[in-house]
Formats: sequence, C-alpha cells, structure tokens
Amino acid sequence: MVLQEKVTPPAAPGAGVVILRKTVQILGELLITAGVILLLFVAWQLWWTNVASDARQSEVVKNFARELGGPVAPKPSPEAASAVPDYGAPAVAKAPGHGGTIGIMYIPRFGQNYARPIVEGTTSDVLDTLGLGHYGSTAMPGAVGNFAVAGHRQTHGAVLDNIHTLVPGDKIYVQTKDGYYVYVFRNNRIVMPTDADVLLPVPSKPGARPTERILTMTSCNPRFGSEERIIAYSLLDHWQPASAGPPAEIASQVARARGEG
Repeated sequence: MVLQEKVTPPAAPGAGVVILRKTVQILGELLITAGVILLLFVAWQLWWTNVASDARQSEVVKNFARELGGPVAPKPSPEAASAVPDYGAPAVAKAPGHGGTIGIMYIPRFGQNYARPIVEGTTSDVLDTLGLGHYGSTAMPGAVGNFAVAGHRQTHGAVLDNIHTLVPGDKIYVQTKDGYYVYVFRNNRIVMPTDADVLLPVPSKPGARPTERILTMTSCNPRFGSEERIIAYSLLDHWQPASAGPPAEIASQVARARGEG
C-alpha cells in the first residue's frame, strides 16, 4: 500500500493583502495614465502649438503683405551696385492698437522662409498666436531710440528659436507700409527676467538720451527654459521706401510672403 501525503491548500490571503495589491495596481495604472497625459502635453506644447501658430502667422503675413502691395523686386539703382541710396530720414509710423500688425520681419540667418508678423502688444494673446510682439513703451521701426520686440523661443511658433545663432553683421529686415528697415546685428547678452532696463531708449542706461536707432529682440533662455532672458541688439543701417521695392537679399522672401513665390 502506498501512503499518500496529505496536502494542505495555501491559506487565502488576508483582507489587508488584497487591499494592498489593489492599491498598488490602481497606483500603477494612474502613473501610466499620468505619463501618457504628460507625453501628450509635451507633444502639444512642442509640436501642435507650433503647427497652429505657424499657420496663423503665415495667414497674417500673407494678408498684410498683400495689403501693402508695391513691387516685389528691387528697382535698379543708377548708383554703383555696392552703394546704398540715401532716402533721407526713415519714415516712422504711429503704433496701431493692441493686436494690430506693424510689419513683417525677415531674418535670412533663420532660413529663406522666415517671415514673421510684428504685432502690437506683448500679452499672451499676441505672443502665443500672432508672432513677434512689440513693447508698446518702446519706439517704432526706424525711430531714434529702442524698437523692442518679444517672441517665444520654443512653442507657439518658436519665432525666436534660433536667436542664439545670430552673428555680428547679420541683417534683420523689417517691412512696414512705409518701406524696409535694414538693421545689422551687433551683440547679445543674457539677463534676468526682472531686468527691464533692456527696454530703455538707450538699453541699460537710465536717463541717457538716445542717438541711435536700435532694434532689441527678447526671448527666454535657455531654449527649453525661462529662468533667464536672451537679448539681441541690432542697429539700423539704412532704410528704403516701399516704392523702391525690397532689398535684393529678401526679394524672394517678400514674394513668397505674398504668395507669389
């Protein structure tokens, strides 16, 4: 006769163990869900906001450029090709109301398709959708003093994503209803977000009387943070009226902005 060993079935887990297992399972599912939501949020911030803002800004640029009209090719100058015609003191327009379009900025260093609207105001409704925002307390394009604009470096069109790639001598073109203003990049610097002196008529020099025509561009620093601000300074080199057509270097960009390129 073979003796069979009696097997005792394992005891059922206690209520406390069951509750602990369920809790761990629920927490795990919540963490996975939170991770998916976080990834979707990052994708929305870094991709979709750029897609949506690019489309809106392209529409603003095209509409504004078409309203301006005028030639899209530079007119031949009777002077030497290397000479810049003197059109006198730059025309200076009055600032439009909040959200109004001032002009279009072209920066060849940022690519041959770079054309961004410059809009009055620096609140989120402007910067998150319409492009570069003009600080209302600063000068207008071509004026003596400080023409200052702000733009996102990442998300919402990333209009100044490549601000750190500018090198001295790079040209920045501003087109308005009056004409084209050609600024030449000088230098950049990093400041704290509270340093509002960069917006003074003479940046960082309170009380100083301006004699130069300055363009100041401000954005967040580093590229994926906002602990600091990167400031890019440029000086007006020359301007030309709309009737003269665009500078040769951006003629193709102007045509594309109007949907003709």
